[in-house]
Amino acid sequence: MRRPDPNQTAQPESRDRPDRRHYTLHGQSVIAPPLAAGLHLVATPIGNLRDITVRALEVLAAADVIACEDTRITGRLLEHYGIRTPMTPYHEHNAADARPKLIARLASGDAIALVSDAGTPLISDPGFKLVREVHAAGHKVMAVPGASAVLAALAVSGLPTDRFFFEGFLPAKEAQRRNRISELSRIPATLVLFETGPRLAAALADLSAGLGDREAAVCRELTKLYEEVRRDNLDALAVSYAQAPEPRGEIVIVIAPPAAEGRIDPGMLDAMLRDALARESVKEAVAEIAAATGHPRRDVYQRALALTKERRDGN
Repeated sequence: MRRPDPNQTAQPESRDRPDRRHYTLHGQSVIAPPLAAGLHLVATPIGNLRDITVRALEVLAAADVIACEDTRITGRLLEHYGIRTPMTPYHEHNAADARPKLIARLASGDAIALVSDAGTPLISDPGFKLVREVHAAGHKVMAVPGASAVLAALAVSGLPTDRFFFEGFLPAKEAQRRNRISELSRIPATLVLFETGPRLAAALADLSAGLGDREAAVCRELTKLYEEVRRDNLDALAVSYAQAPEPRGEIVIVIAPPAAEGRIDPGMLDAMLRDALARESVKEAVAEIAAATGHPRRDVYQRALALTKERRDGN
């Protein structure tokens, strides 16, 4: 038997070897085809592990390494499909240190799969910085599309899909959140946002105050066992979630665009407010006019205060 030369440099495992390119599908072991060098952006399921493409399985099985947010979460997906590709962490806390190492591997001819914990990479994660630097270094970047919480929620919401704006997460601090909502109120498109369970009720209340009482949908745990889609206006949703136990799981909020007919001129808005203020309290007048015009409740409230002050000073 020939003994190995101890002075010979060990050769890295080739991606052309089939012994590490297996994945299991429907109980059958499959060998993935060899993979081109470069960075492969692989969409993974947002909940149901069956929501993965055959191409994604082939890429994950044939890659030299998988860069992922949390190796434990990605590890469960790999175990489910019998994939033995090594993983390396890539997340917001180590991204600056990890990027040069990944780009060096690309320069050596490796194929790298980039995944997020769920859904399509680069959506609310640090992957875009890696993609920018990979492009700048002259390496290939390839998309392996699939599941997306943004598109899934938009599709099931029953709200307009011809134009939408993805906001991601609103600021956690109340003042910053309300300022950002005020900016979003001017966007003539369906809004799609991510939110957490502990902040959901407060966010919905601020959205109702800042956007007006628009139609909305709260989509929770999409594709999972306890999937839930609740549709109502923002105010009703805010009240409902404020009175219920704190929801768990991944949450996407989809909000209808502002009504085109709701954008009346300031003079007409003032006239409507004066009439309402003559009959009702400031709170009731603001609610009435915000609902009638589609103007953000916060803007209507500020104008109502100004008109009330003018009336008081005039007396």
